[in-house]
Amino acid sequence: MISAIKNCNFKIANLLFAVLLLAFSCSPKQSPNISETPTRPGEPGKWSEISKPITGEEPSDTSEIPEVYGFEDIVIEPEPAAAHLDTLPPYNPSHTFEYDLIHTKLDLSFDWEKKWVNGKATLTFRPWFYPADQVTFDAKGFDIQSVTFDGQAAPLKYDYDNLKLTVHLGKTFTKKDEVKLMIKYTAKPDERTDIGGSAAITSDKGLYFINADGADISKPKQIWTQGETEANSCWFPTNDKPNERCTQEMYLTVADNFKTLSNGILKESKKNADGTRTDYWKMDKPHAPYLFMIAVGEFAVVKDKWNGIDVEYWVEPKFEADARDIFPYTTEMLDFFSKKLNYPYPWPKFSQIIVRDFVSGAMENTTAVIFGEFIQMHKRDLLDAHMTNEKIVAHEMFHHWFGDLVTTESWANLTLNEGFANFSELLWCEHKHGADEAGYHLMQEQQGYLFSAADGGHPLIHFAHRDREEMFDSHSYNKGGCTLNMLREVVGEEAFWASLSAYLKKHEFTDVEADELRMAFEDVTGQDLSWFWNQWFFGAGHPVLDVKTEWDEATKTATLKINQTQKGKNVAHVFNIPMAVDIYDASGKVRREQIRLTKRENSFQFKCETRPALINEDATKNLLCIKNVEHSAVEWAFMFDHAPLFRDRWDALDALEKMESPLLADISREALTDKFYGIRAKALGVVDHKNAQNLAIIEKIAESDPEPEPRSAAIEFLGETGDKKYVPALQKGLVRTVPYSVLGAALGALSKIDPASIAAMAIELENEESPAVVVTLSELYAEKPDVAKLAWFKKQEEKMDEMAAFSFFANYQKFLTGLNDSTATNSAIENWKMIAFNMSASQWRRFSATKSLADMRNFYREKGEITRAAEMQTIIGEIKSKETDPTLKLYYDMF
Repeated sequence: MISAIKNCNFKIANLLFAVLLLAFSCSPKQSPNISETPTRPGEPGKWSEISKPITGEEPSDTSEIPEVYGFEDIVIEPEPAAAHLDTLPPYNPSHTFEYDLIHTKLDLSFDWEKKWVNGKATLTFRPWFYPADQVTFDAKGFDIQSVTFDGQAAPLKYDYDNLKLTVHLGKTFTKKDEVKLMIKYTAKPDERTDIGGSAAITSDKGLYFINADGADISKPKQIWTQGETEANSCWFPTNDKPNERCTQEMYLTVADNFKTLSNGILKESKKNADGTRTDYWKMDKPHAPYLFMIAVGEFAVVKDKWNGIDVEYWVEPKFEADARDIFPYTTEMLDFFSKKLNYPYPWPKFSQIIVRDFVSGAMENTTAVIFGEFIQMHKRDLLDAHMTNEKIVAHEMFHHWFGDLVTTESWANLTLNEGFANFSELLWCEHKHGADEAGYHLMQEQQGYLFSAADGGHPLIHFAHRDREEMFDSHSYNKGGCTLNMLREVVGEEAFWASLSAYLKKHEFTDVEADELRMAFEDVTGQDLSWFWNQWFFGAGHPVLDVKTEWDEATKTATLKINQTQKGKNVAHVFNIPMAVDIYDASGKVRREQIRLTKRENSFQFKCETRPALINEDATKNLLCIKNVEHSAVEWAFMFDHAPLFRDRWDALDALEKMESPLLADISREALTDKFYGIRAKALGVVDHKNAQNLAIIEKIAESDPEPEPRSAAIEFLGETGDKKYVPALQKGLVRTVPYSVLGAALGALSKIDPASIAAMAIELENEESPAVVVTLSELYAEKPDVAKLAWFKKQEEKMDEMAAFSFFANYQKFLTGLNDSTATNSAIENWKMIAFNMSASQWRRFSATKSLADMRNFYREKGEITRAAEMQTIIGEIKSKETDPTLKLYYDMF
């Protein structure tokens, strides 16, 4: 799954949360709560080179710490010693089996008006080990009509508490007996009183009717499901646990104008006399109940073939021509991952579908991935977002091996699903776009975790979680993927892939825990890898390293000193860290040394003919850690010019900027022409903008850089100069082939230098649907309010969503205050109230509308219109009381 939290990495890990931080420029400190948890035996403080424990060693005095470069905003405070507990610490075990669910057959129809699901479920099961005369299923919010043995009329007795259905079988069955029950029911997901959700998955209704009454002409009628974590039992009875597996059949009766999608293969489609149609879907390979899915609606379906299986792209009809671009490189990814894993894609088809109002980012339902509408764009929009879509497609596809084929046995082990899926994004970047793109992505993943775990966080395998939804965080995703990447370096490329292939083949179609992954690696490599699992999977935190180098001219010896300084509850005092070190001479010639950190303080000596120009510790940049590195400006500049990785150049540029070194001038100019767009974009933020030579390069970037990120940034800078000589360069950003971000930047820049030149262009662009263009126009029109633009604002307000809503609503509010038209303002206020009170509207729209009301209140206060301001405050109070989302409630308290 790509959760809402993960979505912020695209975009999207909680993107809403991140943008809200920016909206307020402050936030309450958020840090993971750590519960006491059962821990694996820790490793001693010192290790030999073959990773066997020997006696630990105390560190020496570290009172003098030099001023260094590093993650300066991350502060890890020491935790008090844990108090002794009089009870067992919290522990969330895997589900205990009372029976084995073998097969699920569902026959479903839908009442759109009532938002009900009318169902017949035939469940086939066996007692697990012990004889049983009753069986209990998860079934949330049902009306139960009858329970019988399949094919029999006599009713069975049952107990039902609106969450669990316990059926009394009337006799005792053993593990050799196969039992079939027929349950007739009506599921009412919208009528549940205990609907929950989290930052990652915003609702757990399980099944969703979208625009059920058809009242919203801008939105299609749809039905879709979201099962993770345990929400599919809101629409069919099952054993709703991740370590359950069964095969399935699905009969879906819908109006004939609708298409249906489910897991497996469409075996039959039969038209009925009443104008409906029944589609029969069959999945003959076992998978977890939370991966069951259905989708109903009017879709365009574009088809490919890969190795004899259907590959499908389901989109809204107006995006049919863009479908393959929306889901880029799908067949190439299937081929790449299948070969890399030495395990061909294991399922009978691969479908991808986009739905409206999805409650998370994307979900890896077996053979039928659901995506939120944020990835559904036309080709020109995708020029700005192609990497987002590529990574999400890769993420959900890789789940079909890690998550669907082998499935976490408990939510505490969630990283066995999500860590692998995050790792696949790095793999794809590396394969398709090269080492720099992969390094850029890895840095973002590492930083996403590090900034969320300033106090050490919790173990990656987290048995003490308070709620299973907590597991969808930057540990399970970011840290999990980074940990796998480190493991790849520890065991080597060939052994890594051989181990994963062995793991998949041994555990296919079963549930797994972290130790089974370890044992697969040990079986292949012959190594004892408990040390790695204990510190990275079962331990909390990450290393914090202070790094410095010394040179002894008399002995021709370079010394690398690395002190581990990490603190935090449950964080290892000493990590066992293998590390590659690159030693450069002045000519740029490099030799690589392998070291291992096994103590709190570590010192390594290297004989060299001359003083090294650079000792580059952690040369592969794969280690998940915080580093405070004491290099001179000359060494950082040397690193930029000679070290091979993206992260080397990024860190060097970053360090020179923070040091305010004179060397930054030349290095930042080099960075403007770097081969990788991320470095070029960063350089634009640090380079001397008054230097004529730099300006010439910036102008060239603005005119023709192939990547939108640096080109847009360069255009925006030229606009700030106010110099009309740049108008020709900026006008090149107005052509119809450029990405919308470039077009928006060009419009904004020209509005500052030569506003008359874009007046006609702005009018021509008013029918564009691109959020980037809409936001830019709203900013232009807010600067010089004209009542003639009021209708345009109203029209766009109906559609603005996701991140664009923040800027658009803010510009609309500014436009109205500048317009000073009470009728228009009152109308807008009423509309903002409707949006804020509408719990079916997105979080983005609800927040943006409420923020606009707060800004309007502040405007009235500044004007001295106290009564009007009080009215706004009353409305905001009503919104707070009715809001159901905990994140929005948190921020509304700041208004």
